[in-house]
Amino acid sequence: MTSAPARLALALVLPALLASACGSSASSTDDSAPGGRLQVVSTVAPITSIVSNIVGDRAQVTGVVPEGTNSHTFEPPPQVSKVMEKADVVFVNGLQLEEPTFELAESNVPDSATIVKIGDRVLPESEYIYDFSFPREEGKPNPHLWTDPTYGIKYAGIILKEMAAKDPENRDYYTANHAAFVVKATALSDALKADQASIPPGGRQLLTYHDAYAYFAKTYDWQVIGAVQPSNFEDPQPREVARIIDQVKERRVPVIFGSEVFPSKVLEQIAKESGARYEDTLRDDDLPGEPGGPEHSWLGLMRYDYVTMITGLGGTATRLKALDVTDVAPDRADYPQ
Repeated sequence: MTSAPARLALALVLPALLASACGSSASSTDDSAPGGRLQVVSTVAPITSIVSNIVGDRAQVTGVVPEGTNSHTFEPPPQVSKVMEKADVVFVNGLQLEEPTFELAESNVPDSATIVKIGDRVLPESEYIYDFSFPREEGKPNPHLWTDPTYGIKYAGIILKEMAAKDPENRDYYTANHAAFVVKATALSDALKADQASIPPGGRQLLTYHDAYAYFAKTYDWQVIGAVQPSNFEDPQPREVARIIDQVKERRVPVIFGSEVFPSKVLEQIAKESGARYEDTLRDDDLPGEPGGPEHSWLGLMRYDYVTMITGLGGTATRLKALDVTDVAPDRADYPQ
């Protein structure tokens, strides 16, 4: 979870960033209307990145959920409403991930704007996954589709469809970017399949803090043996910690994967008492590097996580490390930090 000082810093910095985003959005519209660039708003950074790959320089993209924060509990500050007021399209993950942001969008976007819950569009309710951090009785399915490249491709398809409908003059441009993105996402998937075969037999087991890899595991035949973080985002009870320690010892799990966004003393304890190594750098929705950098992308994020998991479990990641993860179109989106 974000610490109290970090939350304070976020509260101080985010309004300024969003004010800047509002300024850039307004200038984009005023400078070129009519025929100005569309104003596109997105939520978490992986979605912002996929959107930017499709729209390139034909729209102004503004992310509103800061990288490195808890997207499940993020409460958008009032300044976000100003961004929503100028939006032509709003892309949210859906699946009840960012409900406060979605509600703010519903209350503030123009009547002509479109709000798209991408996850709800690509995942039938019959395929919802409920698990350790997202139990069925809580009513919220696991929303982390984007950690699975096959769903990243489906996300891009929804974005293409919506942008082409909203901006038909640039349909060909969006279509070309989409095609190039699908090629890169497919290469990512192929490299993942090749490299994961190097993990010792029976070794594709994930014990994580935040349960962000359920759909990935189902598609690529991994096993999520546990997620330490309960649905209330607090640390587990001592009895549960003891059970997990026993499970790690029994299965001889070599690595426990923590999250950069959710630092956990509990995982450190489990690793120490079970003899496993603690790897605390997995990224659920915090892109590597800085905005504008060559690896600050959904592709870069996914490659980083897969390389970390595969090498941590005793495999090699030759194909993934050689992969080109640069964007297919200019990424000029505003990413709150």
